[in-house]
Amino acid sequence: MTLDHKIDFAVVLTVKNANPNGDPLNGNRPRQNYDGHGEISDVAIKRKIRNRLQDMGESIFVQSNDRKNDAYGSLKERAESHPELAGILKSKENSSDEFARLACQEWLDVRGFGQVFAFKGTGKGTGVSVGVRGPISIHSAVSVDPIDITSTQITKSVNSEAGETRGSDTMGMKHRVDFGVYTFVGSVNTQLAEKTGFTYEDALRLKDALTTLFENDASSARPEGSMEVHKVYWWEHNSKLGQYSSSKVHRLLSVSSRTDEPKSVDDYAIELSEMDGLNVEVLDGI
Repeated sequence: MTLDHKIDFAVVLTVKNANPNGDPLNGNRPRQNYDGHGEISDVAIKRKIRNRLQDMGESIFVQSNDRKNDAYGSLKERAESHPELAGILKSKENSSDEFARLACQEWLDVRGFGQVFAFKGTGKGTGVSVGVRGPISIHSAVSVDPIDITSTQITKSVNSEAGETRGSDTMGMKHRVDFGVYTFVGSVNTQLAEKTGFTYEDALRLKDALTTLFENDASSARPEGSMEVHKVYWWEHNSKLGQYSSSKVHRLLSVSSRTDEPKSVDDYAIELSEMDGLNVEVLDGI
């Protein structure tokens, strides 16, 4: 069923002794804004959503190399695995609209987040340059309070190759956020959903992915259980354009600390206001 009403959502999550999103331009320290608040980029959040959708058995175009479930080493190879898309790539009289339609039909992340396809063909004058705008928009996650970062020096315990002399300064640093509550918000636009074929069933899959965002996501920087979705707030409007603007809906959620040094989510006050005619579904993270 085509999505025929606007959707807004918000997520409250916690981080404990983990690096939720390292900044490669700052020694992989947890991202911070100029006020000292922690950040998780929208790109990182979308990567986790894609991973969860992939775990659910959905067809995903932009797969990370360590999570891919096919043998293709590039996005172009994955696109060429689709017979009709491969035919368009080889044709001099290709149709950008048809390429976009087929890609949206095949991959959930393309019809949800959009995608830029810029591939050269095998012959002169072949290939495609297609941009798809997706209906899902997601903001970066920002911590409610400034975060405290603990940095730990780590060293090698073994030699990589024979003949090496192990030094005590051969590795570097590892960083973590001691504790933080982060929030992020997003929306699903019905006009763009109509263009990509994003359905209400797809939106429900997105909702499921948000409630389980950090399942099967453990790493040395994010140990199992160190990141947790606390609450997901899901507003469904009664019209395509929505009863209220997304900014007004997102401001219905207020999160503030009750103490000077919060150590758990129980140290925060989470308040949700209401608007006439707009219902909200509140889900616990899994």
